[in-house]
Amino acid sequence: MNSVDQAIESRMSVRAFTKEPVSREIILNLLDLSARAPSGTNTQPWKAYVLEGEKLQQLCNLVCAAYDSIAQHPELEKEYQAGYDYYPTKWFSPYIDRRRENGWGLYGLLGITKGDKDKMHAQHRKNFEFFGAPVGIFFTIDKELGRGSMLDYGMFLQNFMIAARGKNLDTCPQAAWNTFSKIILPFIGAQDNEMLVCGMALGHADKEDIVNTFRTPRVSAQEFTTWIK
Repeated sequence: MNSVDQAIESRMSVRAFTKEPVSREIILNLLDLSARAPSGTNTQPWKAYVLEGEKLQQLCNLVCAAYDSIAQHPELEKEYQAGYDYYPTKWFSPYIDRRRENGWGLYGLLGITKGDKDKMHAQHRKNFEFFGAPVGIFFTIDKELGRGSMLDYGMFLQNFMIAARGKNLDTCPQAAWNTFSKIILPFIGAQDNEMLVCGMALGHADKEDIVNTFRTPRVSAQEFTTWIK
């Protein structure tokens, strides 16, 4: 494969990282490369907040505490709402089938069985520790921009993840953080007009952790493509 194909093919959502640091020079280079993504009329709707060290740990502690409190007091869940609907309000096939395949594939690998709420909670909680990555990034967008800008943002994020692979780095894009935007946005100093798009873990994959052997399947192009003649 050529280098671009290899970077795309090797990209995966890594869920365990080493503590090996990533330099600010590399992070800025990745963001500069990502910003070559197309955007409608060159609006460039992206904004990034990079957390490392003590500040990263402080935020992780705050969000983990909120996540744990919901487990103990489910009525608190209504206090934490994402800025936009990432998933449908009602699931249906084939999407619910793929979601289940993904969830139980991962949990099965980790020995988590259906109904084991404590282990499920602990695994999901790792989202809010950036899976141990040394760098956590939050991406925001102006609330007043349209749906098309979210499409632009997706291309920006994909650029970031592919460029990271080009430097032998790994990532995990995380919508899980969105639920706790009321904690995150003030902490990072975002303005009132900003909405959280997602979080992103960045670092080097822990190749010894079994969780990183999990690769999600993909539907082939033959199945989702219709030829119009």
